[in-house]
Amino acid sequence: MKISNLSLLLFIIGFIFTSDSLFAQKKVYNIIAYGAKVDVQYLQTESIQKAIDAANKDGGGKVIIPKGSFVSGSIILKSNVELHLEKGAVLLGSIDPRDYTEINFGLAFILADNQQNISITGLGEVDGRGRKVALAADSLHHAGIDIDESYNFKRMRPDKRPKLMQFAQCKEIHIEGVTFKNGANWVLSFERCEDLTIDKITVNSDAYWNNDGIDITDSRNVRITNCDVDSADDGICLKSHSPDFLNENIYIENCRVRSSASAIKFGTASLGGFRNVTIENIKIYDTFRSAIALESVDGGILEDVTINNIEAINTGNAIFIRLGHRNVDGQVGTIKNISIKNVKVQVPFDRPDAAYDLRGPELPFFHNPFPASIAGIPGHNVENVTLENIEVTYPGRSNNGLAYKSIYFLDNIPENESAYPEFHMFGELPAWGMFVRHVNGLKMKDVSFNLEESDFRSAFVFDDVKKLNIEGLKLDAKGGNNPLVLRNVSDAKFSLLTVGNNHLKNIKCISGCVDVTVE
Repeated sequence: MKISNLSLLLFIIGFIFTSDSLFAQKKVYNIIAYGAKVDVQYLQTESIQKAIDAANKDGGGKVIIPKGSFVSGSIILKSNVELHLEKGAVLLGSIDPRDYTEINFGLAFILADNQQNISITGLGEVDGRGRKVALAADSLHHAGIDIDESYNFKRMRPDKRPKLMQFAQCKEIHIEGVTFKNGANWVLSFERCEDLTIDKITVNSDAYWNNDGIDITDSRNVRITNCDVDSADDGICLKSHSPDFLNENIYIENCRVRSSASAIKFGTASLGGFRNVTIENIKIYDTFRSAIALESVDGGILEDVTINNIEAINTGNAIFIRLGHRNVDGQVGTIKNISIKNVKVQVPFDRPDAAYDLRGPELPFFHNPFPASIAGIPGHNVENVTLENIEVTYPGRSNNGLAYKSIYFLDNIPENESAYPEFHMFGELPAWGMFVRHVNGLKMKDVSFNLEESDFRSAFVFDDVKKLNIEGLKLDAKGGNNPLVLRNVSDAKFSLLTVGNNHLKNIKCISGCVDVTVE
């Protein structure tokens, strides 16, 4: 059989560039060869760093952490180096906070700054032993040995705590397979990075406060897939720390998230913003705050976001979208072009993170179960939001003797323009299902809101809303007498509305309803 010249050429090219070919094998640098020992009594920092430096100096390679436990302070990953943890390998963080190094964007166990083509792979573990580190930092501060100038006296905890991993201004990053656990601070943090892939990792960190699982800050071209995140603070969180940067081209898919804060969150830091983000096929459970929280409160943009196929069980809130003005002396940001489809959420009566060692803080006021919220501020609307095929089940059991807010006193609901954004930020609300204020362009299609037990409040309250279109809304009959309440609503169309088994034709308009039709 003859082989054409083209076929032969393609075969040769494929052979040369296949990653498994002999020409593409990375040179191996086992940390044992550089003096590391399986001995948890002594730091192996110097040996691990020597292996990394040697691989980097030689133009690249794979640094092997073999089976066994190795204790280290900060290690610095460098260009063209893959840090590979074999199955059974455990990289333990030193419990002495003075063994950690700060580079530009923060103190961390594993650091990289201005590097490219870097990887962390394998089936081993990185264990920061974060609670021991944090308590040691606390003791050093109070003993006057290592003063923490930013010590948080209100919450009685040190600020000088290392993140488990901090990569900043790096390109071509690949993280796969490894288990990251017990951070003293944020677990995985990426700041101003490009071309980042995170796949098949496990994050398990209920060790201390601020244990965000994965934080993506002002980064571009990011893929997070097939991950399991269990964190005592926000699970997967996008942040923007600079008005000159933003998160762009982000894809998050097929992840499982548990959080003692919010599962999927944009913000709170939102100076530059977020654009072109797709999140799909996410399972959320036992989460204290919101399943989905989209926040722009520091002047940044939040636009072109698609969220699809989210299932949340035992989660404190379904959807929270907030445009605020925390940066009171700066410009107001924007939130627009948001599509959320195929979402199913079950909200419990009791706190959903009860099993956590470090639970979210209790609120200082009595309240009934909170509804979902979409809220801008006066003169600055959230724009163009689509909610389609959404099903939320609430616990009911509201008590008007415990807390009560009348639909006739909507002006008493605070705007809290500069407040920290959270789904409880407006206090008690007169709706059990959803509260919508300062929105221009909201479309709902095939939306179902259910109650496990009765709730005296209205299902939906719309206040200062333009271009509202609801088609196919099913509400539980165990709610209050006025299922839909409108004030200052214009250009609104309602069709296929049902409460229980009955068609809903009458909508409560308090005032200012213009061009409102019900079919």
